Amino acid sequence: MRLILDIALTHIVGRGRQTFVAVIGVAVGVGFSIAMAALMQGGQDDFVEQLIDTMPHVQITDERRTSKRQPAEDRFAAAQISGLRPPDDRRGIINPTAAMAWLDAWLPGHYSASLRTQGVVRYVGREAGASIVGVDPTTERAVSPIVGDFVAGSFIALGSGGNNIVMGDRMADKLGARLGDTVSAVSSTGLSRAFRIVGLFHTGTTARDEGEAYILLKNAQILSERANAINDIRVKLDDPFSSPPIARRIEAELGYKAVAWQEASEGIMEAFVVRNVIMYTVVAAIMLVAGFGIFNIVSTITHEKARDIAIMKSLGFSQNDMQRMFIIEGLAIGGAGSALGWALGFALTTALASVRFELDAGGQEITNLPIAWSALHYAIASVFALGSAAVAGYLPARRAARLNPVDIIRGAS
Repeated sequence: MRLILDIALTHIVGRGRQTFVAVIGVAVGVGFSIAMAALMQGGQDDFVEQLIDTMPHVQITDERRTSKRQPAEDRFAAAQISGLRPPDDRRGIINPTAAMAWLDAWLPGHYSASLRTQGVVRYVGREAGASIVGVDPTTERAVSPIVGDFVAGSFIALGSGGNNIVMGDRMADKLGARLGDTVSAVSSTGLSRAFRIVGLFHTGTTARDEGEAYILLKNAQILSERANAINDIRVKLDDPFSSPPIARRIEAELGYKAVAWQEASEGIMEAFVVRNVIMYTVVAAIMLVAGFGIFNIVSTITHEKARDIAIMKSLGFSQNDMQRMFIIEGLAIGGAGSALGWALGFALTTALASVRFELDAGGQEITNLPIAWSALHYAIASVFALGSAAVAGYLPARRAARLNPVDIIRGAS
């Protein structure tokens, strides 16, 4: 085996210029694939982190995934029901105190209960449709990122006494209202109450900044004439990625729809999978192109060293020895290119991470590209490189192993 390695190394060194070009081709492919993977993975991780930070990990609403069965359907094997009249009952989570006590007993995280109702906010003859959310400021601070998005006033001022309200700055602009002004909130039942603006927030999401207002939970219950009612529980977990099993447990116990953030963003997560498939397909294509350079070198060596191959086989080297020797040559070029590509990939990734710029995205200043540093990117790029090198070396190696030494020495081929 040592002799085969020495011969393979001699063949590679003997064609130094072509070997160098092939190594550079593999290195460029590995380096750029590492940098591309770091950039795309970094963008994906940054987006997922924003999803995790801006939305509840599990959201429990008063909806049910399937309609409740009628008692007659449970009593009889076959039943036909017609003419049902739905009860005049506005939805809400039944027995919320027991539900929250059950969550307190085991939930690994924080939650906040709220009552969300649709209404209108009015000020000096102007009005804006709004989703009016009744919350407890103390528990809401643990689950809502809106607490850090205030441009005037604060979220904690909501519980400072009196009828207070916080709203998006765009809603306030639409109404012509400012901090400290008194507006009227009108519920869907027609009940109206006056509230003083104690905070304005800006999240960068138009739907929230123009259409959301927060008041105390007890005020929302009075405004909507639903005493002690809640219809939404938002959960923040210590481990966001444990959301699916926890959501299933909550839904199985309470019977209400519990949606994990992965389910709520299912379309986005599927898009990430498709994007990763495209990315690694491009990486494979780059490595395939680099493999042609390796194939060209090994094929040329096989052609030029035909007499040497014949002599070696006549001295007792087997077909497997010949095949192994040329595959080693291909893998050596692929390995050298991978090692050089790691250095190039690291340099490119470092350069991308150092790019700085300023972008005002909804009040949040992004100053650098999101980059993911992962050894897996280097490993995957090397696997592609060595795989293409092995294939590129195998094809001419197979041909060399089948050469008949007698025909070569006699000059038949």
